[in-house]
Amino acid sequence: MREFRLKSLEIYDKTELPTWGPSLSELDMDNIVTYVRPDTEMKGNWSEVPEEIKDTFDKLGIPKAERESLAGVGAQYDSEVVYHSIREELVKLGVVYTDMESALHDYEDIIKEYFMKLVPPSDHKFVALHGAVWSGGSFVYVPEGVEVSYPLQSYFRLNSPGAGQFEHTLIIVEKGAKLHFIEGCSAPKYNVTNLHAGCVELYVKEGATLRYSTIENWSRNMLNLNTKRAIVEKDGAIEWVSGSFGSRKSMLYPMSILKGERARSEFTGITFAGAGQHLDTGTKVVHAAPYTSSTVNTKSISKSGGTAVYRGSVRVAANAHHSKSTISCESLMLDDFSRSDTIPVLDIMNDEVEIGHEAKIGRISDDAIYYLMTRGISEEEAKAMIVRGFAEPIAKELPLEYAVEMNNLIKLELEGSIG
Repeated sequence: MREFRLKSLEIYDKTELPTWGPSLSELDMDNIVTYVRPDTEMKGNWSEVPEEIKDTFDKLGIPKAERESLAGVGAQYDSEVVYHSIREELVKLGVVYTDMESALHDYEDIIKEYFMKLVPPSDHKFVALHGAVWSGGSFVYVPEGVEVSYPLQSYFRLNSPGAGQFEHTLIIVEKGAKLHFIEGCSAPKYNVTNLHAGCVELYVKEGATLRYSTIENWSRNMLNLNTKRAIVEKDGAIEWVSGSFGSRKSMLYPMSILKGERARSEFTGITFAGAGQHLDTGTKVVHAAPYTSSTVNTKSISKSGGTAVYRGSVRVAANAHHSKSTISCESLMLDDFSRSDTIPVLDIMNDEVEIGHEAKIGRISDDAIYYLMTRGISEEEAKAMIVRGFAEPIAKELPLEYAVEMNNLIKLELEGSIG
């Protein structure tokens, strides 16, 4: 692993910053701390976690969520996982859910086979940085035929000013197995730049299904440069549900590689860009086998001068005949000085395919607001209702507690700032 880190650092030093998307010129890596050790070892019992850390996660509802609806929970504070637990019945079924450092020692052969093979350090500058300085994250292994009926969840909290978080998530869902994994992210606001450059690698084997849900609520001093990728084998399915609310700048494009026949992917995402935010998000799909299918459904909201960009790529290989892809992008602007862009790339190398792309950008209808106001609803609440309705198709794809969180985030974004 040390050799791997050094090689990644070499690649990082030689690789230039991206020349497209939001400017990253404000990032000064000399002033980013790449490792912050929390003042505790990892615990398996919530009562043993230090009070300061416990209070932070209590406010985020982690233990409560675990008691009510989750099969396992991991909580990372800065650069280390401080708490991890999994239901005993899953352990008996052979399900592994642990932190990446433990996995490196306890499941060395599996980690060697899969770690940064799907997202190699040569991919781009910040993946190379991740390969050099990664710490924390989650490892999940679901054996063949096992269906995990409750979600597993990891929560990442970056709590130090001027720091970076570089967690690595590696999930392997074997043949015919099923899993729903939830990822939550947050950070308090500081007056210095923070960096998030995590990496997610998802391996979905034959006939398996993985749903990966994320709500990212980073603070406005965060540069979110995360990389997520899934490879799906024959008759397998990956379902992405993604909510991007925080950070000053984001560049995030979860990718699905449909490697086997009849593999499918679904991407459902929402982005909310407010004042001072430039959120460049989207998805990438590669149809690399016949009869594969993909669905992309994204919504973006921009207000108070924020910029929301959908940047997507769908590629159909020459051998991927009878593939289908449907892309729908909807953007809602809440004033006349915000910005929304849709930048799709369709690279179709086979004629026997069905591809559809639709993009809609618009403002809130004055007629709709007037109609609601005639029913005794205030102008502010009328606008909020329309925004919540716009976001509703995304909310219903989330587990209940995350749908509530998303609606609360929308409410906070809208309070006193529309009009």
